[in-house]
Amino acid sequence: QVQLVESGGGLVQAGGSLRLSCAASERTLDSVDTAWFRQGPGEDRAFVAIIQWIGGRTYYADSVKGRFTMSRDNAKNTVYLQMNSLKPEDTAVYYCAARNYTYRIYYDPGRYDYWGQGTQVTVSV
Repeated sequence: QVQLVESGGGLVQAGGSLRLSCAASERTLDSVDTAWFRQGPGEDRAFVAIIQWIGGRTYYADSVKGRFTMSRDNAKNTVYLQMNSLKPEDTAVYYCAARNYTYRIYYDPGRYDYWGQGTQVTVSV
């Protein structure tokens, strides 16, 4: 069992930055792939980024590539999502998710077993 708690959301103007954190408890992030998803009003939950346990490789949705950076601090059992050059269309609830590691990249939220409660990010014009 992995308990995930997100933090760092808030209100920011377009062009600004935020850093989201996802802290794990009950179990470490060893041998776990961790991802960020987001869900805007009236939209399905969508993949944003993932960091694989194997090799620490990261992958991003095209909509955030070059603006968002995902990282992991094993000592703190925490993953981060640094979000720069934010746009109003980035407004959403951001969720941290995890699953046992695999060599594959899963973009479907149904493939993830553990979820945080979400943190709201609002980008104003």
